[in-house]
Amino acid sequence: MKQKTVLFDLDGTLLPMDQDAFTKGYFALLVQKLAPHGYDPAALVDNIWAGTAVMVANDGTRTNEEAFWSKLVHIYGEKVRQDIPLFDAFYREEFQQAKAFCGQNPKAREVVTACKKAGYPVVLATNPIFPAVATESRIRWAGLEPEDFAWYTTYENIGYSKPNPAYYQHILTRLGAQAEDCLMVGNDVDEDMGAAQQAGLSVFLLTDCLINREGKDITPYPQGDFDALMGFVQSWA
Repeated sequence: MKQKTVLFDLDGTLLPMDQDAFTKGYFALLVQKLAPHGYDPAALVDNIWAGTAVMVANDGTRTNEEAFWSKLVHIYGEKVRQDIPLFDAFYREEFQQAKAFCGQNPKAREVVTACKKAGYPVVLATNPIFPAVATESRIRWAGLEPEDFAWYTTYENIGYSKPNPAYYQHILTRLGAQAEDCLMVGNDVDEDMGAAQQAGLSVFLLTDCLINREGKDITPYPQGDFDALMGFVQSWA
């Protein structure tokens, strides 16, 4: 029997959130941390978005971390590298307050546990635009532990981002898995459904915190809440 693997998105999937509210709160905390060190708040937000855009466009020739900081050096000059410890400290400390902008659903842990009990390796396929410390924190906010996953993507360990299908292909290569034996579970119609399908994976659309920016027809996707997902995973073959 071929090995089945389940990939889960994090934000809005295992970790319930309103994406806009989370982003607004996250940036407010970041600005509060860095403004005293000479970073104009509005410009900082714009520049973080610019760095994020470079990560989204990354082609695998360098890590997302390298792509992000290269963009910030282009904007701020080499001096920004001296402040990387400030950013690192932010994610260890002030970023933890962003838990307030998220929810928690105990069924997230239940479905991950059920997958593991069924013998499926479980991968956290969260968009790798955050450092590991921030990703590991958000895993814990969801009621899980980093050790629950066979692998999880962060900006340090991959050079692609969603919605690039190459992001999923990289994960499959790393796992030694075949696309047809993998299931991607997520809440974003473009990043989690369309891109994963382009890479050949099966998909399930978790609708609790649905993101459908373009109002696409979602009826073709297996979908529903965590109870529906549990039933789908248990019958998946």
